[in-house]
Amino acid sequence: MAASARVVVVGSLNVDSTSYVASFPAPGETIRSHGFRVALGGKGSNQAVAAHVVGAAVELVARVGGDAAGDFAVATLDRLGVPTGAIARETDAPTGVAQITVADSGENTIIVTGGANLALTPAVVDAERDRIVAALVLTQGELPVATIDRLASLAAEAGVRFVLNLAPPAPVSAETLAVADPLVVNEHEARAVGIGTDAPDATLEDWRTTAASAVGRVARSVVVTLGAAGAVAASVDGTWAIAAPSVSAVDTTGAGDAFTGTLAAFLAEGRSLEESLRIAVAAGALAVQARGTVDSYAPRAAVLEAAARGGASPAGGAAPA
Repeated sequence: MAASARVVVVGSLNVDSTSYVASFPAPGETIRSHGFRVALGGKGSNQAVAAHVVGAAVELVARVGGDAAGDFAVATLDRLGVPTGAIARETDAPTGVAQITVADSGENTIIVTGGANLALTPAVVDAERDRIVAALVLTQGELPVATIDRLASLAAEAGVRFVLNLAPPAPVSAETLAVADPLVVNEHEARAVGIGTDAPDATLEDWRTTAASAVGRVARSVVVTLGAAGAVAASVDGTWAIAAPSVSAVDTTGAGDAFTGTLAAFLAEGRSLEESLRIAVAAGALAVQARGTVDSYAPRAAVLEAAARGGASPAGGAAPA
């Protein structure tokens, strides 16, 4: 990867508690799980790891609590080789947590509690200015809205690329959306910001047209992930639709973060949006073949090889991001 491929992630850092079940419980129903694991999570840390394992130089600006979960999160990032110098402790708040249930179908439900992530305020963004303006900036919708808005403003002032994964949807300002390059959303998040609201049953090609209509109107460029269908992207340079291989997924948790972190890494390397999109779809496809989040992310060589094959694994493929 090019030496200039630098990504700074300002984002959430959680510890995931995941239960594996045959199927989701009905309201009021108690069921047994057939597996449980505790792992690093949070969209910010997930995407930082994804960008790191495909070769980008990554810095993660995040906050954890002064608790055992915070110790676990920092130790996991150290093990994975992601720098932790910009992660601070909040002694009066718990580390963020995500409670996840994964059904045998591969689908999941997630409840996120922000905890120490809420201490990532606009003041933190200003304090980290020198770090932030030296790289492509990536953030997500799990942070306070004011923080996302300030980060977008700072990136625009400094003339650095700002990638916004608005997941979950957050009421950021129109000015924040306008500088996103790209705005990365799934179809539900797209509709939350007014993209595709009139196309409830849109195809991949329909979404390509819809994404194009949002370029310059909503964001500088737009990427929409579409589950098993694949993903689309649009910018002033054109529009692209990348179909994803369709096979049974083991666990979709974190696959969207694998997609987004990989996309940011290759954009930072100087690859085009089209090429970065194709590689990111492959990364998401590989991620769903193993349980968990960051430990399922494939390294650069495997991702590039899968992208050359159209995203399928040697054993027969994987579901998309």
